Amino acid sequence: MNRATCIIILGFIVSCLGLGCRQKQPAQTSSAKVEGLPYYTAPDFTPQWIPGRSKQLDTIHTIASFSFTDQNGNTITNNTVADKIYVADFFFTACPGICPKLTKSLKMVQDAFVNDDDIILLSHSVTPDKDVPAVLKKYAVNYEVNDKRWHLLTGNKDSIYTIARKSYFADEDLGMQKNSSDFLHTENILLIDRHRHIRGVYKGTSPAEMNNLIADIKILKEERD
Repeated sequence: MNRATCIIILGFIVSCLGLGCRQKQPAQTSSAKVEGLPYYTAPDFTPQWIPGRSKQLDTIHTIASFSFTDQNGNTITNNTVADKIYVADFFFTACPGICPKLTKSLKMVQDAFVNDDDIILLSHSVTPDKDVPAVLKKYAVNYEVNDKRWHLLTGNKDSIYTIARKSYFADEDLGMQKNSSDFLHTENILLIDRHRHIRGVYKGTSPAEMNNLIADIKILKEERD
């Protein structure tokens, strides 16, 4: 092969490579889009992605009906959060450890949605015999709780522990047999959608996870049947 032929072939290869580099990149397909938030239906918190209009949504785990009393002596029930997005956690006012951190984390969420009527926070006391409304009210004032957005709940201990363990899967010692005399403790904060499905689980002592929770609430607000 003579020199002239080599130059022609080399030029052709370079030209083809140049055209290839200038080709338009394929558009992102719909399969790459965000699927939305998962559902959590069991104590191991394995995420499940279920289509928004799937009949399966009628049969999956939901938070049971409830009736408790808040820091102002008002009765708070599942009707209070009907068609609203809410965030739930478990604490007690005398807790010297993680509870103040949990409360400060929820204050971040409260402040992010302070003017949003669609967002409610529910903090359940795990020592309801001691955390009567007057005690909860003092705690609420200390932590700048907005009474319109955030309810600190007390009530029947068996009812609180039952809904905590069976509905919210809220206990760190999962897999152990429990009764009402066993103390309940968890740093999980849970995100509940308008149909009382669990849609997010977050470590309440982590500011980064609280930012994730705030972002997920915004995603959930866009989700409508």
